[in-house]
This record gives sequence, structure tokens and C-alpha cells, in this order.
Amino acid sequence: MLVREVRWSDFDDLREIYYELYEERDRGEAIGITLFTVRPSLADEVEWFTGEYRRVQAGDAVMSVAEDGGRVVGNCSIHRQGPSASSESGHVGVLGILVQRDHRGAGVGSALLTHALAACRGRFEVVRLSVFATNPRAQRLYSRFGFVPVGRIPRAIRRGTEYIDEEEMVLLLPPAVQNP
Repeated sequence: MLVREVRWSDFDDLREIYYELYEERDRGEAIGITLFTVRPSLADEVEWFTGEYRRVQAGDAVMSVAEDGGRVVGNCSIHRQGPSASSESGHVGVLGILVQRDHRGAGVGSALLTHALAACRGRFEVVRLSVFATNPRAQRLYSRFGFVPVGRIPRAIRRGTEYIDEEEMVLLLPPAVQNP
């Protein structure tokens, strides 16, 4: 498995992984990511990816992908919470991670986190994330990387008629060195 920075050509693989989540949810499987009620269109996904890719190119986000056999099987993104690095919340990154079903539990998430967190050092001082309270496996993964729980949002997710609480977790990174 190779972990690297995202490329423009990764779009189709990432879209496919994301769309598979809708199928998992519709089968009643427990997935730990928030989805739209209806699967987004291809145009919606192109717009999303274009925005993310621009943020990466501008230095306002990092996105790592895991590649296995020439196909992307997961991604981890950390994007700036504030509108710019100079905003009052520009030092905070918001983490999201996605791993293709057949590759979960095989170390892909750990490899993605290692790569993405290394890329955001000096760019962000705080990385935060939300994880389903019903997903202890993911919580353990984040804890191994130093994330600590800072609170719970009750009923943060409504999936059909069910509610799921979310745990908020943070990781403090060393501040960027400022030139005098």
C-alpha cells in the first residue's frame, strides 16, 4: 500500500468509495460517517472535489490517499476551520477520514492518519474531529494518535428515525514557528 498526497486523477476512485457508503447505509450496516439523505449527483461530487483540491493547492488543507493495486482505497483530509490562515480559527484543522469497506481494519486508517498529520504540522496547531459515539474502533484509533475526547453532542446525527451521538476529539500540535 502506498500513502501519498491526493492527485486530480483520484476523483473517480474517491467518488466510488463514497457512493459505496450509501449502499452500506441502505443495507442497514453501521457506518461511521455522516451522509446526505439522498446520494449526491456526479455534478455535486465534482464540485466538492474541485473545492477540496483547490484548498489543498492553496495550502488550506491536506489530503492523503491510500493506494492499493493502483486504486485509491481511502483518504484522510484535514481542512482549515477558518476562512484563512490569518483568521482567528485559521490554526484549527478539521479531520475527515474514509476507508473503502474491504480495506477497513487492515491499517489503512493508521497509515492515512500518519501521513496527513505529518503534512499538517506547522500548518495547524489544533486538529479536531467528530466520531460516532457508536464507533469505538475509530475512537481507539484516534486515541492511539493522541486525540482526546472533549465532549459529546447528543443526537448529533439523525439516520432515518434513529439518533446517534457524536464524540468530539482534539489533538494539540506544536505551534508553527514564527519568523521575527
